[in-house]
Amino acid sequence: MTKVLVVDDEPQLVRTLRINLTARGYEVITAHDGAAALRAAADTKPDVIVLDLGLPDIDGAEVIDGIRGWSTVPIIVLSARVGSTDKVAALDAGADDYVTKPFGMDELLARLRAAVRRATTTTGGEEEQVVDTAAFTVDLAAKKVRRDGTDVHLTPTEWGLLELLVRNRGRLVSQKQLLAEVWGPNYQTETHYLRVYFAQLRRKLEPDPAHPRHVITEPGLGYRFES
Repeated sequence: MTKVLVVDDEPQLVRTLRINLTARGYEVITAHDGAAALRAAADTKPDVIVLDLGLPDIDGAEVIDGIRGWSTVPIIVLSARVGSTDKVAALDAGADDYVTKPFGMDELLARLRAAVRRATTTTGGEEEQVVDTAAFTVDLAAKKVRRDGTDVHLTPTEWGLLELLVRNRGRLVSQKQLLAEVWGPNYQTETHYLRVYFAQLRRKLEPDPAHPRHVITEPGLGYRFES
């Protein structure tokens, strides 16, 4: 059973989410503030987290940052903040998706399923190989990246993007394909997601992120991986 941690200080919303998620076979854990969310994430090890940004004690972005210090669990932000600055800040902190209130339950459930699917997808066949670059190593079978002998901490979404590029190394992967395969077919215009996540990947992987050698942008078209 997939375990969902719902973090929100609105009792009615938490109740609605608990009813809908439980009815669809999810195990639901709740927290009403940031401190409780951090404790619950550590104690219960959820499969996915649905998180409000406007918490009474700690800003949601700080909660994301705290969780990302030790976990790659998918995090879906559920917030009334509609500005692009808030969205980018949440994604930059390590969130995997951003849903704006008010929201449709079907849409939230679809995004939740996609987040869990990205985190649990296994690879096989021709993907069972190790790809070396001058700066880092990508192990597609183990879903790991190592740089300077140390594992690199990637979120499920970061890994999904990198894996797609590595599996198509040397070839251009379009923005639409990346968005459709990693987020879903309804996200093909959300190109700001790509800018945020590829900036994060380059900071983690490239020796000189401002002049990347391996994760290459083809302006207006897409991205390409060069080993």
